[in-house]
Amino acid sequence: MQNFKNRWEITKNWQLIYPFLGIIAALFSGFLIGKRISSLFPMSSTVARNSILLICTLLITYLILKLSLWCFKKLKNKWKTNYRWEYIAIFLCFAVTGSTAGKVSNPIMEFIGLAREATSGWIYWPVRILLIFPIYQVLLVIFGWIFGQYNFFKEFATKMVSRMGLGFIFKI
Repeated sequence: MQNFKNRWEITKNWQLIYPFLGIIAALFSGFLIGKRISSLFPMSSTVARNSILLICTLLITYLILKLSLWCFKKLKNKWKTNYRWEYIAIFLCFAVTGSTAGKVSNPIMEFIGLAREATSGWIYWPVRILLIFPIYQVLLVIFGWIFGQYNFFKEFATKMVSRMGLGFIFKI
């Protein structure tokens, strides 16, 4: 355990929550993707279906963890953090923010009268994407604060908005 703490620069036990949540998130994502993949194989045997689901879940979880570790190495010089465990917190924050923004935008679209079933895709999707952007920016800073990465995400959101030519928003 001490080797794990040293590798991720964990100095306090409460910081172990981030690797734990990261593994849980990778397992859940692997399960959801594995469930889709296993449904492609028509089988009458529950044991066979669950076996394929388990194998797919573990394989995809492994790939997600490998990809995440590779991304951590690539972003090490680009993102300035004090500790390695903060990369896990940042990735979790991005995941939660993206999922939440997508979920929140659907009821808002229905509230303004643009339900998916009643609106052309040519109108629905551009409006939804334009709606998700400000929701995402606000949620990114809120979840950044919850995950203890407020300063990182405040700078990130400011930089993103400025690069889109909307930097005047922060000067008001």
